[in-house]
Amino acid sequence: MTSSEAHTQRIPPFVSLGSARSLAGMGSAPVRGENHPNPVAGVASFASVSRETSGGKMNVIDTMDDSSPIARELAHETKRRERLVGRELPKPDKTRVFTVSNQKGGVGKTTTTVNIAAALAAAGLNVLVIDIDPQGNASTALGVEHHADVDSIYDVLINDFPLADVVAPCPDISNLICAPATIHLAGAEIELVSLVAREQRLRRAIDVYAKTRAKNGEERLDYIFIDCPPSLGLLTVNAFCAAGEVLIPIQCEYYALEGLSQLLKNIEMIQKHLNADLVVSTILLTMYDGRTNLAAQVAAEVRQHFPDQVLGAVVPRSVRISEAPSYQQTVMTYDPSSSGALSYLEAAAEIAER
Repeated sequence: MTSSEAHTQRIPPFVSLGSARSLAGMGSAPVRGENHPNPVAGVASFASVSRETSGGKMNVIDTMDDSSPIARELAHETKRRERLVGRELPKPDKTRVFTVSNQKGGVGKTTTTVNIAAALAAAGLNVLVIDIDPQGNASTALGVEHHADVDSIYDVLINDFPLADVVAPCPDISNLICAPATIHLAGAEIELVSLVAREQRLRRAIDVYAKTRAKNGEERLDYIFIDCPPSLGLLTVNAFCAAGEVLIPIQCEYYALEGLSQLLKNIEMIQKHLNADLVVSTILLTMYDGRTNLAAQVAAEVRQHFPDQVLGAVVPRSVRISEAPSYQQTVMTYDPSSSGALSYLEAAAEIAER
């Protein structure tokens, strides 16, 4: 098996998604470099059985006992997976550039960025992740080196390096590339102040990179996701100026609502003075705990105020999502059968079909 074959087998594409039970035989969490069995065979058999409702054969979902809360949850999860089986995500007419932003920390910006990017790339779309957070967590999750000696997005913004010189492929998922962040970005806010066109530097770098890809005969990028730091400084302003859409992850807690109003005011200022085409197109509810009334109330309030922007998919609190970065992976490759991976697959499908 070649390395590229091993990589593409790490995450089942949309056309071969199965239930958590069908992937249960995959064993423990994958470790980069090991060979793992291909889950597609088991998934395919599950899909064929579950769809056969005629000829005396019984539907798997119909036979599931939903007399207990756990059984009901499993049945619901299986139905959600069934809706994704065989779905092909459309390519956008032009490159869609998302800024993933929320000045409140710990709401799932980086987790949302890397997992939605991974889900779209697994569906065959070409995706670029630009990490402009000095912490470099998105680079870590995608398995891309980002130590101080690596050429990074800092060099693009400050030293005018071409974006093509700093992007690196994600080792686990084909079609997914990343422009890493290094610790040098921590001082970039100060260095940007004195530079010409300081708010537009990232946008210009992306435009030049798109032309370079076209000149070299490479496929056009379908999606670009820019992972922002938890602040509203010049790095985030660069991201807003480079993007056409804003994706806002909102933690299902009260403090997240307070921060949202300030974020929207700043986006409005960007729209007036720097990027009139910027729109808040997507809001994703994260860290949802269905056992609490607070989470349900926050979700209901956000949906009431932003009915067109809030995705139907909701990302639950999940240990597997939290564990994945420690293996330098997204949850899509770390545990594709988990509830967190399923939620991000649903969110990616919604975004692609909007």
